[in-house]
Amino acid sequence: MQKQLNPKSHRIVILAEGSFGVLESKTATVLVRYLPKNVVAVIDSTNAGKDVSNVIGIGDGIPVVSSLESAMHFKPTMLAIGIAPPGGELPPEWHSILCKAIINGLHIMSGLHYFLSDDVEMFQLAADHDVVLWDARKPPENLPVATCIAASVNATVILTVGSDCRVGKMLSGIEITHTARERGLNAEFCPTGQNGIMVWGWGIAIDAVISDFTAGAAEQIVLEGAKNHDLLIVEGQGSLVHPGYSGVTLSLLHGSMPDAMIFCHQPSRKKVARYTVPLPSITEMIAHYEMLTAPIKPAKVIGLALNCFDLSENETDEAIAAAEEETGLPATDVVKFGADKLVDAIQNILRK
Repeated sequence: MQKQLNPKSHRIVILAEGSFGVLESKTATVLVRYLPKNVVAVIDSTNAGKDVSNVIGIGDGIPVVSSLESAMHFKPTMLAIGIAPPGGELPPEWHSILCKAIINGLHIMSGLHYFLSDDVEMFQLAADHDVVLWDARKPPENLPVATCIAASVNATVILTVGSDCRVGKMLSGIEITHTARERGLNAEFCPTGQNGIMVWGWGIAIDAVISDFTAGAAEQIVLEGAKNHDLLIVEGQGSLVHPGYSGVTLSLLHGSMPDAMIFCHQPSRKKVARYTVPLPSITEMIAHYEMLTAPIKPAKVIGLALNCFDLSENETDEAIAAAEEETGLPATDVVKFGADKLVDAIQNILRK
């Protein structure tokens, strides 16, 4: 079993060289949003000298620096890889930076498919300098094939699903969990991707699991979360209409066996990211999800989480009103307006 780290006990420098941006470095943005007291600097020479908030709109007071050497002035104890590119490969030019970080005694947190602990040079350097290489995406061994046992848990299970990748399934799940806890509900966020795992401290990165066992991994996450919680918010991945990632979406849908779903969508997006595939209407996409749950365990979409980061206040209000008019469901942007509407909808269907 690989060693894990608790990011909340470290001073973190994020490596996002040449890639720092809201969508370009999703991991960096997530860490800045949820661990702002721990992040001491971001490395990106193209934005060096700026405040992080000038680049991604959050992270006021965190500097962007040009190099690892500059970042060391802030006395970090951990380096986090701030990107999660398609395919999850390590940019070749970053290898030497990571080796220097290890030599400087920094623990490394990575969400790549490229496992640092399998890299012979870095593994040896880490051993020599008493450094932990935490591959957050590395799945546990001996995962089972799904058996539908998730349907037997006493907790209410809510799955965030979406129209595409990077529309806010993880962020919405975390915000819903925070709001539910503020209301006194015994809620838990169940991470299924590397970024959620880095922030929340546990979970399984479903997209790194062999396909026969992905639904089984989702099942194990639900069983674990239900041990001590009455409400589980399971992080969704991908989309049913995504040509590359629909498989993991379906595995989560069937493995977690949700009682209900929250549909996540970016209103300004008209086609699947990086593809020419047009997105169906919200109503059609909701119907897809509900149709595929029906034979195994019927579940309805009960609310919409809209990602309106690129829309003005008026445009956001219009997008929310249009979505509610189209679907008859409550809709909100959880970053701009909070998750109360969605938690209201969840409380209406909580198991008694």
